[in-house]
Amino acid sequence: MYHAQTCRIFRFLSMKRTQPRETDANLSIEEYGAKTAEKEECEEQLLTEYATLLGFYLTSVAVLTGIAVQQHRLPRKFGLLDLALLGIATHKLSRIIAKDRITGILRAPFVNYIRSAGAGEVEEEPRGRGFQRGVGHLISCPYCMAPWCATALSFALLFAPRVTRLFAGILVSVTASDFLHRAYSRMQQK
Repeated sequence: MYHAQTCRIFRFLSMKRTQPRETDANLSIEEYGAKTAEKEECEEQLLTEYATLLGFYLTSVAVLTGIAVQQHRLPRKFGLLDLALLGIATHKLSRIIAKDRITGILRAPFVNYIRSAGAGEVEEEPRGRGFQRGVGHLISCPYCMAPWCATALSFALLFAPRVTRLFAGILVSVTASDFLHRAYSRMQQK
């Protein structure tokens, strides 16, 4: 009796699992952008370029991690001061790369200028198709650039700690200066 009930429950549950549900994941690339009006952002070609950029990033991290392990450079843990230094430096470096007016020359092949965003920053949008557009998305977004900057600064700290701390210290100083400039401007407006 007990065995028969268990078998019926098991059959019922397995039938429920095998029946297709509307919420089942569709892993096809074609379905990725099916529910958005921004079809251009979901093109298969652009996703291929994102995959290429992600592959480059992961390969670089794997190679650099392998070298760091081989040279016994991986720390057991990061100190809080190093994490704060890297965090603030990452913030500033990603904004310099993605938004600074002066570094626009580096982004120009991949983005179109829209307007000034104030405080020495600009608003831009990715241009072109394929790899050009994929890189444009990456280098015009400080949030997208942050992991790349954090990775570069972290590995630089492993392989050249003194130089990296100097460079990161400069970025932290500039960040503090930016906040002070904004505070001063607000005080002048009152």
